Amino acid sequence: MKAVVITRPGGPEVLEYREVPDPVAGPEDLLIRVRATALNRADLLQRMGGYPQPGPRPAFEIPGLEYAGEVIAVGERVEGFAVGDRVMGLLAGGGYAELVATHYRLAVKVPDVLSWEEAGATPEVFITAHDALLQCGLVAGERVLIHAAGSGVGVAAIQIAKVMGASLVAGTAGSAEKLARAAELGLDLGINYREQDFAEEVLRATEGKGVDVILDVIGAEYWERNLRALAVKGRMVVVGLMGGTGASTNLGVLLQKRLQVRGTTLRARPMEEKAAATRAFEKSVLPHIASGRVKVVIDRVYALRDAAEAHAYMATNANFGKIVLVAE
Repeated sequence: MKAVVITRPGGPEVLEYREVPDPVAGPEDLLIRVRATALNRADLLQRMGGYPQPGPRPAFEIPGLEYAGEVIAVGERVEGFAVGDRVMGLLAGGGYAELVATHYRLAVKVPDVLSWEEAGATPEVFITAHDALLQCGLVAGERVLIHAAGSGVGVAAIQIAKVMGASLVAGTAGSAEKLARAAELGLDLGINYREQDFAEEVLRATEGKGVDVILDVIGAEYWERNLRALAVKGRMVVVGLMGGTGASTNLGVLLQKRLQVRGTTLRARPMEEKAAATRAFEKSVLPHIASGRVKVVIDRVYALRDAAEAHAYMATNANFGKIVLVAE
């Protein structure tokens, strides 16, 4: 099969579209012909030598944390799937390829209304956002702040928070255009982080109370302001560290406000946990995608062989929504 391989740590130029051996499916696996996959920030980190695929180093390092495609073979112990099914799901790696093999419990059937491109753009960000908000115990009527509102996770989280009944969904982005587009998806309070202090804006909008939940992808750079923006008994989940990993802080704020802060990732979790997150998404979010209430937003589509160009584009932070790769 053809796949995109990371030949060495470096920039987009180290990605090589080449022939590699086909994956071998086990008795509980589906063998899938990939129609579309999508970029995630983790792909760029992996390409640069960080955030490697869990487990033993593969013979060919193929990035890609999600896929959508057709089942072309099923293992003897697979239940609920058949050859010809349209499926999508999470991967620990290997999505930038024409074929993938994955455990059937990590697969979800694709609604008929979704195109291959939309399906390929769905699993990683929607499962991540839904799982993160569940970890924070978000309940109807609470206020939420979502950073990087124009990112794939941000776009998903805005809509999921609304479905879960959030009374206020605030979000940050670096341009008025991104905030305007996010408002069309349900964002109530848009904050341009280049021009405004998001903590001050949140406190102003909530009469000094703050938000109950923060979904953060920035990390150190936003740490102090996040704590200021949280309400008493607020919860924050950190799903990314784009703004650095080290922060000096006054831990007294955690005690005074009785705050909860947790970190999370999907890629390195045991299969059982990823399967549980997948089933929760399938039950609570996928029906809203199928009905059209929740939108899968695609920024650009590239051919799989042009993955290097797609990586260069993602590094500019210009995208709103997902960047998709289509297998030829």
